[in-house]
Amino acid sequence: MAQLREGFQSRLGFVLAAAGAAVGLGNIWGFPTQAANHGGGAFLLVYFIVIFVLALPALYTELYLGHQAQSNPVNALRQAWKEKAPKVGAGAGYLGLLGAIIMLSFYSIVAGWMLAFSVEPLARFVGLEQASEFLKSDSTLRNFIFTPLMLLLTASIILKGVKSGIETWSRRLMPMLLVLLIALIGYIATLEGAADGFSAYLVPDFSKVTDPDLIIAAMGQAFFSLSLGVGCMMIYGSYLKPNENLPKLTLSVAALDTGVAFLAGLLIVPAVFVAQHNGVEVFQDGKLIGEGRLIFAVLPELFSSMGAIGLWVGLTFFVLMSIASVTSTISSTEIPVSFLVENHGMQRKGATWLVTTVIFVVSSTIIVNFEWLFGLVITLLTQYQLPLMGLFYFVTVGWIWKRGNQLSLECKGAHYWFAQYVRFVCPILMTAVFLNVAMK
Repeated sequence: MAQLREGFQSRLGFVLAAAGAAVGLGNIWGFPTQAANHGGGAFLLVYFIVIFVLALPALYTELYLGHQAQSNPVNALRQAWKEKAPKVGAGAGYLGLLGAIIMLSFYSIVAGWMLAFSVEPLARFVGLEQASEFLKSDSTLRNFIFTPLMLLLTASIILKGVKSGIETWSRRLMPMLLVLLIALIGYIATLEGAADGFSAYLVPDFSKVTDPDLIIAAMGQAFFSLSLGVGCMMIYGSYLKPNENLPKLTLSVAALDTGVAFLAGLLIVPAVFVAQHNGVEVFQDGKLIGEGRLIFAVLPELFSSMGAIGLWVGLTFFVLMSIASVTSTISSTEIPVSFLVENHGMQRKGATWLVTTVIFVVSSTIIVNFEWLFGLVITLLTQYQLPLMGLFYFVTVGWIWKRGNQLSLECKGAHYWFAQYVRFVCPILMTAVFLNVAMK
């Protein structure tokens, strides 16, 4: 089976694809608000430390499981648990599979919003005011138009496979995302009020560095921003050649993801302060307005206040958000597709359309029952499944998996101490993250 599997053709292709999986709305949407609400530069400092002490080992662990197994998460975890309880390992793999499908279902809805907001400035530009209002509205009909569009866009990439689909499009989309991000930062920096935003984001309030809430928030954000816990990184790790330098590639992926998160903060936080300078309400009770309002109300108000140029700035921003959405949806879709191909002998085409159909059905269910189901799905995934699966991966590599686990065989040097760190320290840190987010 391993010989028949596709794989990444270059290290750069893998790094861009894996970073693309990690770079999503959490980086560009959630990270800047977390930073602004937790001491700006103090949060950044703690976040960078946490990336090294928790997120990097978690990323390496998930990539390592897939890389060693050269198979999808169900097979990889079953193989790692085969000496103790293979059904437990496979069960965790199926849980990750279910989580990926549910995550995709709500993520595709949000990605559809980004797509709609990308088209809206064009409708306004050609004078279609009713269409513009419809695209900005929070209607069920709009969701039923743009969610399938995002699903079809994702499916069109997955259909082409790892090399021609995922790798090729990651190599196109990620540089485009970076260029748009840097261009927007450059423009926002020229506007009045931006300097206050840069100061709030970059100047540390060191009195907050030891704040437990800040530390836990940074741990949670670092973990979630790397897209860990549903098997995305495991499946991408499995597509690497067996002799690749996994530690070096892990560092590259984490560095690119962290860099994008940092740049997103350089864009969003100054933009919010520019909006405030222009009379838009951006603070409530001393805190930045929540992420939802930030993206879909505060920033569009800012773009509208800029006049003609604001139309193009808004277009560029939401195209950026759409690219971030697509790079994440393709990685999550590949998890169930690879499972169907490898474990059930399906052709990629049939597997892709089956997965897309299932996701559409689940997305439709969420859209129709939006008020209570959308929040519930996000809560179950982010507060329970992701941290618990991360903990499970640490326990698997550190305690359960013996035969074939090179980390467990090391008895000296850096690999030995890293293995001990994964065994003893990472589970404690991950449990702290879980207890914090679960009790919110």
